Amino acid sequence: MPGNKYNGNSNHIPTRVERLLRERVLREQRKSIRASQSNEVSDNHRGNEVSENGQCYREGDNSGVAFVKQYLEEAGAARPFRQRLLVVANRLPVSAVRRGVKEFEARWIGWAGVNVPDEIGQKALTKALAEKRCIPVFLDEEIVHQYYNGYCNNILWPLFHYLGLPQEDRLATTRSFQSQFAAYKKANQMFADVVNAHYEEGDVVWCHDYHLMYLPECLKKYNTKMKVGWFLHTPFPSSEIHRTLPSRYELLRSVLAADLVGFHTYDYARHFVSACTRILGLEGTPEGVEDQGKLTRVAAFFNCLKLQFPIGIDSDRFIRALELPQVQEHIKELKERFSGRKVMLGVDRLDMIKGIPQKLLAFEKFLEENPYWRDKVVLLQIAVPTRTDVPEYQKLTSQVHEIVGRINGRFGTLTAVPIHHLDCSLDFHALCALYAVTDVALVTSLRDGMNLVSYEFVACQEAKKGVLILSEFAGAAQSLGAGAILVNPWNITEVAASIGQALNMPAEEREKRHCHNFHHVTEHTAQEWAETFVSELNDTVVEAQLRTSKVPPELPQNDAMECYLLSSNRLVILGFNTTLTEPVDTPGSRGDQIEEMELKLHPALREPLIALCNDPKTTIAVLSGSDRCVLDKNFGEYNLWLAAENGMFLRHTKGDWMTKMPEHLNLEWIDSVKHVFEYFTERTPRSHFDFWDTSLVWNYKYADIEFGRLQARDMLQHLWTGPISNASVDVVQGSRSVEVRAVGVTKGAAIDRILGEIVHTTSMTTPIDYVLCIGHFLGKDEDVYTFFEPELPFDALSIARSKPFDGPRLLPAERRPPLKLPASKSGAKSRTSSYYSCGSLLRHPSVPEKISWSVVDLKGDNYFSCAVGRTRTSARYLLGSSDDVVSFLNRLANASSSRDLVFGTDSLPLHPTHIRTSV
Repeated sequence: MPGNKYNGNSNHIPTRVERLLRERVLREQRKSIRASQSNEVSDNHRGNEVSENGQCYREGDNSGVAFVKQYLEEAGAARPFRQRLLVVANRLPVSAVRRGVKEFEARWIGWAGVNVPDEIGQKALTKALAEKRCIPVFLDEEIVHQYYNGYCNNILWPLFHYLGLPQEDRLATTRSFQSQFAAYKKANQMFADVVNAHYEEGDVVWCHDYHLMYLPECLKKYNTKMKVGWFLHTPFPSSEIHRTLPSRYELLRSVLAADLVGFHTYDYARHFVSACTRILGLEGTPEGVEDQGKLTRVAAFFNCLKLQFPIGIDSDRFIRALELPQVQEHIKELKERFSGRKVMLGVDRLDMIKGIPQKLLAFEKFLEENPYWRDKVVLLQIAVPTRTDVPEYQKLTSQVHEIVGRINGRFGTLTAVPIHHLDCSLDFHALCALYAVTDVALVTSLRDGMNLVSYEFVACQEAKKGVLILSEFAGAAQSLGAGAILVNPWNITEVAASIGQALNMPAEEREKRHCHNFHHVTEHTAQEWAETFVSELNDTVVEAQLRTSKVPPELPQNDAMECYLLSSNRLVILGFNTTLTEPVDTPGSRGDQIEEMELKLHPALREPLIALCNDPKTTIAVLSGSDRCVLDKNFGEYNLWLAAENGMFLRHTKGDWMTKMPEHLNLEWIDSVKHVFEYFTERTPRSHFDFWDTSLVWNYKYADIEFGRLQARDMLQHLWTGPISNASVDVVQGSRSVEVRAVGVTKGAAIDRILGEIVHTTSMTTPIDYVLCIGHFLGKDEDVYTFFEPELPFDALSIARSKPFDGPRLLPAERRPPLKLPASKSGAKSRTSSYYSCGSLLRHPSVPEKISWSVVDLKGDNYFSCAVGRTRTSARYLLGSSDDVVSFLNRLANASSSRDLVFGTDSLPLHPTHIRTSV
C-alpha cells in the first residue's frame, strides 16, 4: 500500500516544510493531552519568578525546558526516545521548582550566582543543584566583575538597546575593554568546558542571550556534530549600531557557529543578517547566513513555520490563579480602594529602556488637557529596583520620584492622588489581582526585546477586557499590535491622546481588541515557543546533513601526493585569484580596497612553486581571468605556462604571448558594454570595472552590499534590454561582480587550446598520467574540473565542456584506445587564432590521420580536481583557502625533492626546454 508523506511507507523524502508541519500536528496532539491532565497539576509545581540583571526569567517561559517529540524517522535520524536538552544560560534558576518533563530529559547549565572558591564547597553545591537538574559553572569574582558587570552589562546590554558604548566619565570602561572581552571569552570557554563534560551524543544544546555569544564557537570546536542553538532575548541592533562594537567580527563569527540562531521578531533577525552581510561580507539568504556553503539558519519563529515567534508565557497559570481565594480577596480589596476611578497600570523594572519618565510625562499632559479625568483615573506604577549601585540608575530613580511628586502635587487632593508609585516588586498573586482590576495597561518601553507584562495583562483580562497601550519599540508590538494601541513613547502628545482613546473606548471595541490578543497569548505559550525552537534546531541539523552530503570531501593530500610521486608525466593546473593569492577576507579585516585590488602572489609560495616548476616531470599552467600584465608581474620568474583572460592568451614564461581566440569571434559589443559599466561605476561608490580584450568585469565587492546588489540588478536589466540583447555573449554573475564575455569563453574550453599548444611545442615520449587542478572558479568556469573526468559519460562531458566546435573529445576510461605514440613529432610555433583540440585522443594537424597521439592517459585515481573556498562545486575535492593551497604545494614540493634525491629523475617532461622548431 503506498504511503503518504506523513508515514514511513513511502520512499518520498519529506521537505523541510513537510517535516515541520508534521511536527506541528504532533505538538497539537500533545497539547490536547496536556490540557486534559492540567487539572491534576498543582500550582506549586509551575515555577517561581527569578530575576537576573533586571531581566525576568520564568519557569516554563524562557528557561528552555521544552517538550518535543522525536520525529524525522523517515529522514533516518536515529535519536533516543528521550532526547536530552542542555539549556545553557548565564544564571541558574535555583529558586525555581521545575515541572515534570515527559519527552525530554532537560538539564540547566549556568552560573549559580555565588563565588565558591574551595573544591569542597563546589562539590557540595553541585550535589545540591543536581536534585533540581541544574549544573553549576563556577566563576571567580574577578571573572564575574569583568565578564558580567563589565562586558555584558556595560558594553553589550547598552549597545543592544541602542544606548551606545560608554562615553565621557565612563571612558575608563572603554579603556579596559580588551580585558573585559578577554574575560568574556574566558567565561564562555568555562561554560563550554562544563557543557562538554556533560554532553552525550544526540543531545541538543540551547544557548541563551548575549552573555553567551561566544559559546557556540567554543562548543563546535569540541564537537562539530553537536546540535547547537542560540537565542537572543534582547533586541539585536541595526548593523550601523553593531559595527561600533570593537569585537564585532569575533561575536558574529562565534554566533554563526550555531546551527540555528533565534530572535523574538523578524526585525531583530533582519538586523542580524544585515550585520553579517555588511560587516563580515557573507551572503544573506531567505533562510539565514551562508558562509562557504555552511548555512546558519536565522529565524524569528511563529508556530512551526519561520515567520515570527516571540516568547510567550504560561497563560494557564495566570488564568487559573484568578480563581484562587487569595487572589479573589486581593481583587475585592483593590476594587474597593479604587471605587469610582479608572485604573491604569504600569509594571516595569526601574531601567533606562522602560520609558517610565516618558510614561509619567504623558500622563501629566493628559491630566493637563483633560480636567474631567483628574479625579476619575489613577495610575499605579510598579517600578522594580535594579542595579541600585550604578550611578545612572540612581539618577533615573531620582528623576522618576521628582516627576511623580510634581504630578501628585499639581493634581492630587487631600483624599486622592493621581499616581501611586511603588519601588518594589509584588508577589505573583498580588500581581494577578492588579492585572485583573486594571482598565488600561501602559507599556512605554523605549527599546525592549519582548516585554511579557503585556502578555500577562492580557491573560488576566478575560472578565474586564481592558485596553493595552503598547510601545511600538517593544518586541510584543509585532504580536499584540493588532489588538493594542501602538504608540511612540518619545511622542508625549501621542501617548497622552492614546490614554484618552483607551479610557473612552466603547465596550464593543474593547472586546474585539481583547479577543484578538487573548487568542494569541493563549495559543503562543512559552512551551510552544520552546518546542518550536527545538523542532527547528533538530530539523536544521537534518537539513545541514542533506546539504553536507552534496559537498565534496576535503582533498586527500596524502593520496594526491602518493599518486603524484608515482606518476611520470604530470600536469598541474592552478587558478590565480583566491587560489595563489594572499587571503584578504580575514576576520578583522577592514577591506583595504587599493591594496586588495592589486593581485599579489602569496609570499609563502615562491619556494615551493620554484621547486615544482623546475621538476622535469611536472608541467604547471596558471589559468586566470586576469589580464596578461597581472600574470607577467607575478609569474615572470617561474618556469611555467600562463593563460590570461580565461585562456584567450597563452604563453610560456620563456616565450611571447600568443592569441588563442577562436576564429570569427565577434567583439563588437565591447564598447557599448563598456559605456554601461562606466555609468554604473560612477553611480556606485567604491565599485570598479576591469576592461580586457575579450571581457569586462564590474566589481562591487567594496561598495555597500545592499546598494551594490540593487545596482547590479539594474545593470543586468539594462544590458539584456540594450547592448547585449542580440549579442553572442555570456553574463557571468559572481557573488559581487558581473562579467560579460563572448559565448563559449570558459576556462574548460580553454583547456583544449592550452593543451594543444603545449603538445605542439613539446617533445613528449609518455602520456600525461597525472592531473592536479586547483582553483576558485565561478560556476560558468567549473567545466575545467569536468574536462578530465573519466567517469562522465560522453554526452555529459560534451555539455560540461561547452566547446563551441566539433572535434575529438576526451573519451571515458573504458573506451580509451591503447596508447599510440607518433612515429615522428614536429613542433609548431604558435599561430594567432589557432584552435586546437586536445583530449585523451589528440591528433597533430600535420600528422597523418592514421597516426594518433594519446596525450592523456589518466587512471581514475590519478585525477585530483579541487575547489578552493567553494562548497557548491563540480570539483572532486575541497580546500578551505589559499593558505591550504600553499601548505599542500609545499608538501608536494618537499616530497618530490626528497624522492628525486633518492631515485633521480627520468621520463621526458613537457617543458619548453625541449621545444623544437617546426619545419
